[in-house]
Amino acid sequence: MFYRHHFGGLAVLFILTSAAPVLLAGSYNRIVPTSQEAPQSGTSATPAADKNPKEKDRDKEEKPAADKGAKPESLPQSALTPEQRLTYIIGVEDELQISVWREPELSTTVVVRPDGMITLPLINDVKAVGLKTEDLQNVLMEKLKNFVNEPQVTVIVRSIRSRKVYLVGEVGHQGTFPLNGDMTALELLAAAGGVGPFAKADSIYILREQNGKKIRIPFHYKKAVAGKSENVTLQPGDLVVVP
Repeated sequence: MFYRHHFGGLAVLFILTSAAPVLLAGSYNRIVPTSQEAPQSGTSATPAADKNPKEKDRDKEEKPAADKGAKPESLPQSALTPEQRLTYIIGVEDELQISVWREPELSTTVVVRPDGMITLPLINDVKAVGLKTEDLQNVLMEKLKNFVNEPQVTVIVRSIRSRKVYLVGEVGHQGTFPLNGDMTALELLAAAGGVGPFAKADSIYILREQNGKKIRIPFHYKKAVAGKSENVTLQPGDLVVVP
């Protein structure tokens, strides 16, 4: 009997000893996934946290770009000063920018033809020569009323090509010169390289058309240089002759 109990106790002890590693391994396997899931959840949260600032930065970059595109385009620069715009008369070969508000298909750049006309979409030929920019704006708005609801038109002189003066004779460079703004006879001669060594400086004159007739205006070069004579202000179409 003693041996039987002793043998049974050893058997139970042997079974418990053998089963312990298995139980521990099973418990370890049940615990490890829980401990591994924590870093995974932590790593997944980190990109999410990093993603939000990037999206915010991208939104900030895209928003100014959208706002910038929403700004209306600025009008082209005029070749005239604000004072000149009030009195300037459009001439042949002038380059005009016609802008119709909210109608880009009708906005265009045109050059005044030799017959004094310009051609625009829908309204075709319109006379521009002899008009101020404000007068031409009113004419275009009236003609566009048949096609556009309350049209708003802006006319800008981008390049002055109709205002010219001419220089011939004993000078550095003969030819045609643009008259942008006010220019005197001395300024024209300076732009042409000055009078030549054999020029008759005291016999220079200006041919100007007035009331359909040519008049002759004397210009005393030496006196004008010394400030003792009038420095004639040129007008479009003047011809300066240096004998």
